[in-house]
Parts: sequence; C-alpha cells; structure tokens
Amino acid sequence: MRVEIWSDIACPWCYVGKARFEKALAAFPHRDDVEVVHRSFELDPGRAKDDIQPVLTMLSKKYGMSEAQAQAGEHNLRAQAGAEGLAYRAEGRDHGSTFDMHRLLHLAKEHGRQSELLQLLYRANFAEERSVYADADEFLIELAVEAGLDEGAARQVLADPAAYADAVREDEREAAELGANGVPFFVLDRTYGVSGAQPAEVFERALAQAWGERSPLQVIQEDGAEACGPDGCAVPSQ
Repeated sequence: MRVEIWSDIACPWCYVGKARFEKALAAFPHRDDVEVVHRSFELDPGRAKDDIQPVLTMLSKKYGMSEAQAQAGEHNLRAQAGAEGLAYRAEGRDHGSTFDMHRLLHLAKEHGRQSELLQLLYRANFAEERSVYADADEFLIELAVEAGLDEGAARQVLADPAAYADAVREDEREAAELGANGVPFFVLDRTYGVSGAQPAEVFERALAQAWGERSPLQVIQEDGAEACGPDGCAVPSQ
C-alpha cells in the first residue's frame, strides 16, 4: 500500500501531523508493506527567495490578527508539538520560500533519503535558532549531507533553479486535482484522503480501512503461455 503525504516545511501542522502519522504507522501490523512518499505543496508559492519576514508578522498580515493573537497561536502549537515529543520555538522564527527545500527533497527521494531530509528540515525550521531561510543555501547543504546526500549533488541542485522544479510543480498540480487545498493531506492508495494533523487514532483507522479494502490482483491466465520462473524459462519444443 502506498501513502502519499502532501506537506510544506513552513506548515507547523505538517510537522505535528508527520509525527502522529508515524506513530500510527509504527503500530500498524502491515507497516513493512506500506510505502510512504512525501509530495510537495507550497503554502506560499511564488514567494521570492529573499522575501523573509518574522512568522508573527506574516501571520498578522495573512490572517488579519494582532501579533498577540499570533503569539498565542504559536504557544498553542508549541504545546501540540510537545505532546508528540517535538521541539518547537514559539518565538523568534521567520518565514520565507520553501521552493528550494522541496527541490532538494526530490533529490533525496531518488536516493531513498526523503523522510530523513524532511524531518531535518522540520527540525531546522521549527526548533533551531539558525534560520533555514536567511542562511538558506549553506544550511540546506549541511542538512542534505546530514540526511545522507552527496554535498556536490545538493550544491548542484541549489545552483540550478530548474533542477526538480517541474517535479515540485507536478506534485502541486496533482494536489489540486485531488482537491487538496491545505496541508497536511494524506492519500492512501489513491482511494482514501485524510486532511489535517489528525490524532494518531484516526490514522490507525484509516490505515486499517484502506488495507482491508484493497482489491486482490485478478490474474488473467491462458493455457500454454510461456513464462520464466525460479526454475528457469520454458523453452519451446519447436
């Protein structure tokens, strides 16, 4: 079974939702048969790389709230993250473009290190004092290497704005087609969708339901059709 997760590194509920989903997956009896693929979704698409501002300022402008209200929301998020064992800085964080991060995640996917890099990006954005936006390229390269990627390959991606850009846009196009207008958004075998950072219990039920309703493969077989198997290949007599 495949689970696709659309998310953005700038999304705090994606950070929390990933932890809750992984808790549910760890308890799932068929977890070793579940493939998890992370898909790109930008909350602020088209934002310039140098357009960086404090999170509280961004929230106030985007949602029309006071900075005090925005700060209260950040403290609530810190409590929610803490309940999942996640560190969260409620003060002093900034906000910017995540496009390059998504491009690097596609590189990481090719090398089987996508989940590792995503978790490091979340940690950097939500828990560390160093800005993943203001010190973008060098910090992202450090994180890519920590995740197990080749430094040269990571530098090459960041130096070429076109590298994996189409892959990011394709993920975002698919999200729109599936009706995902917010993240996190979880799609199980392209049959069930789960929206938001649901409690682990909800993910457990969704996994069980999706697994239980998987259609068995219907095999069409005609007599006399040649094939290869563990004992070798059938050799025609004529």
